[in-house]
Amino acid sequence: MKILKKLSWILSLGVLMLSACQKDNYELGDMLDKSQIKFEVIQDLLTDPGGNTVILINKTPETVAVWDYGTGKSNRDRDTVRFAFKGDYTIKYSAVTAGGVVEMDPVIVKVTDNNFNYVSDPLWIALTGGPGNEKTWILDYGKSGVFDGPLYYYVPLTTWKEMQDGTAQAGWKPDWPGNQWIISADDMASTMTFSLKGGPFFKTHKVSEGKDESGTYFFDVNNKTLTTFDGTILRSSTFIANATNWTKDLVILSLTEKQLQVGVRRTNSEGDYLYVWNFVSKEYADNYVPPVTNPVVEVDPGFNPKFESGGLLDMITSSSLRTWALDVTGNPVDWIAKGKGWTKGQGDSRDWGWNDSWVTAAENSWIRFEKAGLKYTRSQNGVITKGTFSINEATNEIVLDPNTLIQNTNSWMNPTQTTIKVIKAFPGEEVSKGIWFGTSYDPGKDEWLSFHYIMQ
Repeated sequence: MKILKKLSWILSLGVLMLSACQKDNYELGDMLDKSQIKFEVIQDLLTDPGGNTVILINKTPETVAVWDYGTGKSNRDRDTVRFAFKGDYTIKYSAVTAGGVVEMDPVIVKVTDNNFNYVSDPLWIALTGGPGNEKTWILDYGKSGVFDGPLYYYVPLTTWKEMQDGTAQAGWKPDWPGNQWIISADDMASTMTFSLKGGPFFKTHKVSEGKDESGTYFFDVNNKTLTTFDGTILRSSTFIANATNWTKDLVILSLTEKQLQVGVRRTNSEGDYLYVWNFVSKEYADNYVPPVTNPVVEVDPGFNPKFESGGLLDMITSSSLRTWALDVTGNPVDWIAKGKGWTKGQGDSRDWGWNDSWVTAAENSWIRFEKAGLKYTRSQNGVITKGTFSINEATNEIVLDPNTLIQNTNSWMNPTQTTIKVIKAFPGEEVSKGIWFGTSYDPGKDEWLSFHYIMQ
């Protein structure tokens, strides 16, 4: 179902006007008379004896159709609308012509019977509670045992199927307590309601945007998309300018009785990505009781390794020297929070961190630790720099003098620190598992940016 907002009407009209204004006098094209506009609104009584199926046909060449049928809008020359609820519906039709917009007299269609087959799919029930009901959703602030926060980042073309079969690629899943910049706590009071009380009605209460909205929506169960009219889904007010489409064919990635995920494509200068807004049913959230468990602190294997005296030196040099390189084809970088990382391969950190410029910088580069004289060498695409290093065994820190790890000056992650910390390591298994060097630390969140080096 194609949607044409008022802004689109103006832009479309502008295009037609520009096409018509090629003469020296730059006059508008002809404004058609209402008698010249041809269109049809047909109720398909064979499909629905109650008149629920309505066919819209624009029969005027070289015009742009603008349909408003109460529960939605369209600019298709031929479209089919299905009304699940009985009642009188006003079909408004306008034609955008070279000379302007011609509004036709509205057509009233009478739907005499309900046909709830159009809204009986289990996903319709999950979204709305079913015909005659409505359901209210709120953003998840990590308080309902469903999501860690209200917003996740996924690769741009993530689909419902990928999310269901577990192959969807998440770029970042920030928890809200540690990333409160995403959205204000005031928005915990914001709500979004999908109704099937007499029709597909939609309303929001948006605290940070300071407004309440009432409109309609279209839920395409087959294609797993959502379109809203006269309102948008809940979102952070600071993210609004980051995407150009907040209403049309938004991708549904998961939908159950208690959870809903809606994807919105990011279009600003940060690059194409998918904002995934995480919702929970308000009823579920209001009645959620966190399970009582003994807290278990889980950390990654190898985190904060323990070495015997001289063990860290032996690991990085062996009996004489060892050469190390970034794990370019494996899992080169991780953001390790409270002892747990989240990347499994380079695809997980691309493009927020790892990218092609890192591949270029790292694939022909290496570092070397030598036991004799505690010498340190870095080869950066053939350019050799030499220095020394020392080890603080109490903190697992390696101090390079006056050198650094492999560099990429085109990246915000570029490790310019001369003191690096061994965040994860596996004494005796370093040949197969490598070593993680932490390069920057946020003590307030207990988070490390770490690079994975493997033996050459």
